Amino acid sequence: MADYDHNGEPIAAGQDLGGAKAWCHVMYALHAFSAFGGLLGSTTIIGGFLFGWPSIIAVIINYVTRGNVRGTWLESHWRWQLRTFWYAAAWAGGGMVLFFTFIGIPVALVIWGVLSLWLLYRVVRGWIALSGQRSMPVPAA
Repeated sequence: MADYDHNGEPIAAGQDLGGAKAWCHVMYALHAFSAFGGLLGSTTIIGGFLFGWPSIIAVIINYVTRGNVRGTWLESHWRWQLRTFWYAAAWAGGGMVLFFTFIGIPVALVIWGVLSLWLLYRVVRGWIALSGQRSMPVPAA
């Protein structure tokens, strides 16, 4: 099956993305392990995703290897994963600020509940798209 860049054009035969796709699968697996570990374990989905060593390793791999996928359809998956991690960190932090105001505790709990579902959605949707060799809808850099 041919690989396609972010514009839907076939990638030149000399450009092999097999290794990059494998790394992308590894990163999704690490994020999924953290998120679902939080769901099934003693921590929360958010805590497992943001502070679990598998997700932290995935973010490090993402930053180290993202230069290898520039200009390909896989670049959207690298950006999708980083945006998921950093937006989750920002929303979790905002929820924490609200939680410490005591008046905002119900709002913080709603934010964390929605954020937990959003994290699971982003990991599953991204991994399914990767398996189907489809790019992710992320804004241009």
